[in-house]
Amino acid sequence: MRARIQAKKLIFAIFAWAIAMAAFVFFRYAQTPELPQWAVGTADLATLAIYMGIIFGSLHWMSNLIADFSAINRLPYLFSVIFKGLFLLLGATTLAYMTQFLNMWAIENHMSTLRQMLTAHILYSPSFQALIIYLVVVRVGLAFIEQMALLVGPRILFNIGLGKYHRPRYEQRLFLYLDMVASTTHAESLGDYRFSRLIQDCFSLLSDTVVNNDAEIYRYMGDAVLIHWPLENGIIEDRSFNIYYEFSQQLNWQRKYFEEQYGFVPKFKAAAHCGQVVAAVVGVQKQEISFFSDVLNTLARLQDQCNPLGQRMLISGSLQSLIDTGDSHYDFANLGPIKLKGKQHSIEVYGVSPKGSNS
Repeated sequence: MRARIQAKKLIFAIFAWAIAMAAFVFFRYAQTPELPQWAVGTADLATLAIYMGIIFGSLHWMSNLIADFSAINRLPYLFSVIFKGLFLLLGATTLAYMTQFLNMWAIENHMSTLRQMLTAHILYSPSFQALIIYLVVVRVGLAFIEQMALLVGPRILFNIGLGKYHRPRYEQRLFLYLDMVASTTHAESLGDYRFSRLIQDCFSLLSDTVVNNDAEIYRYMGDAVLIHWPLENGIIEDRSFNIYYEFSQQLNWQRKYFEEQYGFVPKFKAAAHCGQVVAAVVGVQKQEISFFSDVLNTLARLQDQCNPLGQRMLISGSLQSLIDTGDSHYDFANLGPIKLKGKQHSIEVYGVSPKGSNS
């Protein structure tokens, strides 16, 4: 799953850089009546744009990969952008040097000739300097887009850009609500700073699980988080259940770390519910896509029943009816109709546990 995610990022990087390089080549040579000496026809310009897109896109992806899986990820964001930009420029310069080195291999004193050519004809040429400035602008622009995608979610950013939700629209959504058990007690014992670090550590472990199950974060609410899918995507492959139990397993795997840092292993409870919501962009200075429906209120009330019912995860009867229980890896215990706080009518509630478990 992680390999597939990285493959998507690589394809996006190559596609974005191919477009950027096509724009550069077009504006660089569109005003000249004649093609450059190395180009036989306009097809060569297109080939150059694609070639540069593949090279710079691959370097872009590689710099992101290094930053994400190293200590650079913990540095301030500005340092991360600087590293990625320098990596791209050094990689491109090295590639150009190697290409010229191979082309001039047969020339006597080729190393001296190559250094002179790079200094006189490439490094100090206006076209090369313009390319460097253009590369920096594109790299910073893509870094900004990537950071925005991390803040609001790639699909939400895409939909905001398309204006999809500027008018309210009805959608069928599945929501998963995760909330830390005994969070008030933990906050009082740890203090605000250490408790905030605990939340950071917990939700860092959650991120890969969310991506692996094709979900998106709707909103963080202190020690709780709302996750959602389009209904047809959320009900397949046990996705809403996988997130909770995989997350719980990851917390348990990090037991030693949490006990050393905080003195306990955090636990979460969960609830899932689905139904029709109204989605719309709200805000002016800061925009986000918000969902309006009684579904979210019912979900919060359902999650409140985890402790009274002694269940780690609860789902509504409306969601359970959509699950293919025959192919599911989970058992569903019918807890009967329960009247939730603030609701006039009772709803069917089910407890969820992995097959073969005692909980």
